[in-house]
Amino acid sequence: MNFLANPLLSPTLGNSALTSMMDPFGFGRAALSYWRDSVERNVLYWDVMRERGNQYLAHMEQTKPNVLGFDTEGLMDGRTLPNPTNYELLRVLPKGDTVTDPSKRPFVVVDPRAGHGPGIGGFKPDSELGVALKAGHPCYFIGFLPFPEPGQTVEDVVEAEIAFLRHVIELHPETTEKPMVVGNCQAGWQIMMAAALEPDVFGPILIAGAPLSYWAGEHGKAPMRYTGGMVGGSWITALTSDMGNGLFDGAWLVQNFERLNPANTYWKKQYHLYANIDTETSRYLEFERWWGGHVVLGGEEIQYIVDNLFVGNRLSTAQLVTRDGRRIDLRNVRSPVVVFCSRGDDITPPPQALGWIRDLYEGEEDIIANDQTIIYCLHDTTGHLGIFVSGSVSRKEHSEFTANMDYIDVMPPGLYETTISHASERADAELIERDYLLEFNQRNFEELDREVMHKPEDDRRFATVARISEINLGLYRIYMQPWLQAVMTPEAARWIRRMHPIRLGYKLLSDRNPLSVPLPVMADYVRKHREPVGQDNVFKAFETMASDQIVASLNAWRDFRDSSTERLFMDIYGQPLLQAAVGLYGDAHVYRRRPGAEPEHRRFIQHQQDKLRKKIAQGGPHEAVMRAVIYVLGGAPATDERNFKRLRASRAELKPSSSLSEFKRMVREQFFILKLDREQALSTLPVLLEGEDNVAIDGYIKHLEHVFSASGELTEHAAERFEQVKALFGQARPALPATAASAEPESETKAEAATGTEVATTTDAEPTAASPASAAAAKKPAARPANGRRGTSRKR
Repeated sequence: MNFLANPLLSPTLGNSALTSMMDPFGFGRAALSYWRDSVERNVLYWDVMRERGNQYLAHMEQTKPNVLGFDTEGLMDGRTLPNPTNYELLRVLPKGDTVTDPSKRPFVVVDPRAGHGPGIGGFKPDSELGVALKAGHPCYFIGFLPFPEPGQTVEDVVEAEIAFLRHVIELHPETTEKPMVVGNCQAGWQIMMAAALEPDVFGPILIAGAPLSYWAGEHGKAPMRYTGGMVGGSWITALTSDMGNGLFDGAWLVQNFERLNPANTYWKKQYHLYANIDTETSRYLEFERWWGGHVVLGGEEIQYIVDNLFVGNRLSTAQLVTRDGRRIDLRNVRSPVVVFCSRGDDITPPPQALGWIRDLYEGEEDIIANDQTIIYCLHDTTGHLGIFVSGSVSRKEHSEFTANMDYIDVMPPGLYETTISHASERADAELIERDYLLEFNQRNFEELDREVMHKPEDDRRFATVARISEINLGLYRIYMQPWLQAVMTPEAARWIRRMHPIRLGYKLLSDRNPLSVPLPVMADYVRKHREPVGQDNVFKAFETMASDQIVASLNAWRDFRDSSTERLFMDIYGQPLLQAAVGLYGDAHVYRRRPGAEPEHRRFIQHQQDKLRKKIAQGGPHEAVMRAVIYVLGGAPATDERNFKRLRASRAELKPSSSLSEFKRMVREQFFILKLDREQALSTLPVLLEGEDNVAIDGYIKHLEHVFSASGELTEHAAERFEQVKALFGQARPALPATAASAEPESETKAEAATGTEVATTTDAEPTAASPASAAAAKKPAARPANGRRGTSRKR
């Protein structure tokens, strides 16, 4: 019997006429249709909740649960290392006819351990791992088990990741390129710590949604940064770990994330499933498999994280020191760092993702002097999870990062921002090979500050929180911790974890609940006789309006809560008396270390510049061509991968025996030389080409033209620089015989004179007409050919 049957909705002629007479406007029929659809959706919704609970229980019973969408092969187990950890290294196996090339750069994804289980970086085909596999890169995944090893620390995990990367490098002896490493969220700051300690095992680094500067933020946004102050510091973390008998339940971290957006947690996500129950079931269950896969952290681990990062902000200010005395200074990272963040991310907003740059360096010149390449990419709308989960983000941003990793690896030091444009929207679309083009634009600290929005007065407030946190933690450890540790047992801790509200919600709605027995039978019947209502149903429209009102109300409550929390935080920790009581009210440097302004760092930079100055006139044609390319492209507002492809081709043509690492070293060295002393760097170009004949020099100029044409027409400023370079290359041509020289067109002489004046250097004596190349030739041994340099007897 059909318990949802309605005789008024029967399509017979008599009933149709009767219902038209009784319900001329159709409201009754619409109401009955909506009633049936609503009952059916309710049955199906609760059956999906039952499936979610069963899925959760099955997932948690696995020894090594993860949500990877690819098959894997275990390579290393962190439990076998000298300092055991619950991390492991997996080789990701490609699907179907996808083929990887072992000679390509390896690609390693490290998943976040912030309450959820591993696998989100390879959740589906359109993911970080998926796009790398499609590009033919050997892929590896660093995941973890649900429970930590006894005594496991953050430093142990960092050392394990370094060991894993060394093993990946050993597996690919045929390539000299170091692995590209992707760290999502919590894993981002963890791999940055590893790269600061062992920079030689890292290739380009991509940190997606990773917080590194925890005090940073914009007023009115990012309320999570106030949490430590509102609970009095990290003593609450120690309390939670002690209640877990030395273990910290990751479900508490997940609960904190969910509280940020109550509208989505308590209504929007569930209503979206209910309203689209016929199409959203599989997607919902797939995501919940990861979201509900809670893991456990060690008490010592989470205390280190909260004290040193979330409350203390010691990572971005180079204040962390390992147990063997090594300072963790992010300026030691030698690989290019790509920071991917979003303005729609309320967990890691752009100020927290980018603020570490402002903490460590005094300006973009400081970044360059420290030989670092930092690139940031800002998404406008996607949320925190969308940065490394969204399929559209993977197809666009992550695909472009993967395709450009070699270019990123050799980019000159500096601060850059990427912009991604669709090929069809550009005038030079015929020159673009893929759907999108990734461009790199140089940025300065004034532009960076618009995103970071650093406020010194906020630093003083957060420093006050850090001091109070130390006081409260000390009091807790003296008066409460011994008693709590004495009464807690492993069985009691397990019972507390099982009774966590989030975990309990999954278990109660599963087959373990006897009330759920009829649900699968009812759901099967509904699916067979399903009659969904149309979107034009007036009552369905009322339902949508009511849902929107509920979302708006919950959002209003969230905004009120967040603004009240921020106001209270600012008022309490902004009090001069409180700041003075903890010893902070006064000089800013007392509580905010500025590594980039320290005398030792200044002396280091000066020493590096002195070493580089000696190399300005050293090298040959390849160095001259590379210096010319960097100089000309420096006059363009942006650069992209097309220029790199020509540069890579030039390496094969001019110096085929050089490796990518040697090519990278040369690019950076020539960039530094131009940055240090542009006039001398340009004036010595003829010296680098000394001894080359006219045919070779013509070939170099044609090669440069080919490189510059790769990305379309040069800008006016860049074109002027190219003309200057061609004239300088012309000064290196062998001198013509006297008769030929006198017959040379006067116009060429005037052109050289105009260009030579632009780059001529001065000495203590009167300026001479001799070119820099002739001066260098005069210093050469007598064994050099007697034809000398062109320009030694000609005015410029």
